[in-house]
Amino acid sequence: MMVSVLDHSIELETKVERKLALVTGGNKGIGLETARQLAKGGVQVILASRDGARGEAAAQVLVKEGLPVEHVQLDVNDSASIQRAASEIEGRHGRLDILINNAGTVLDALDKPPSAQTLETWRKTFDTNVFGLVETTLAFLPLLKKSKAGRIVNVSSRLGSINDQADPTSPYYDFKVPAYNVSKAAVNAWTVQLAHELRSTSVKVNSIHPGHVKTDMGGASAPMEIVDGAKTSVELALIPADGPNGGFFHLGERLPW
Repeated sequence: MMVSVLDHSIELETKVERKLALVTGGNKGIGLETARQLAKGGVQVILASRDGARGEAAAQVLVKEGLPVEHVQLDVNDSASIQRAASEIEGRHGRLDILINNAGTVLDALDKPPSAQTLETWRKTFDTNVFGLVETTLAFLPLLKKSKAGRIVNVSSRLGSINDQADPTSPYYDFKVPAYNVSKAAVNAWTVQLAHELRSTSVKVNSIHPGHVKTDMGGASAPMEIVDGAKTSVELALIPADGPNGGFFHLGERLPW
């Protein structure tokens, strides 16, 4: 019996295992677009969201676009939720190739200086942007170590660059959003620590600055579109074996810590 070219292509596709990615905070904004771009690139994407209904609805939007996307409920502020999601993904797939720590928040009162921000603002910001990110990473690290090429992408911000925040000539010098900025500096420091630990493994860890993007957080006046804001996460998620480890990037440019 003759086998058509189409049949042969389908057979090859079933033999080639798709990469599997988890995107936190994936139901809207940069997270949703990151899921879309990865899925368009042939990656099986698990879209994670704090709100299960909203996350499922977002995943179905991408499924209707013909993309390989599924959903898992995951709240980075809820330890039980993180562990449940990790167990669910291990049961479904047995491994994870890409973790994009995209979930984040900004709670600073923008009309107040650093010394006037409340401790509650600092604590809630760090709970999501730092402790939630670290806990999520630790929960999924065993699955990432099962990958032939594990990739961790921590969505940070240029506002977390201590170099820029301390340099009066930097265009970011006057953007003092203290709890948010310091939390992102902590994310960058965590990236360096974990990358060093994993340097002799197949898992690579990097931070990225998505840019000032038109999202709920970035505002309608931001100069970048969401489609461009997702590009750096996607690029670092798909780096080859000789790609960077322990760096901070934006659209191919290495940024100062």
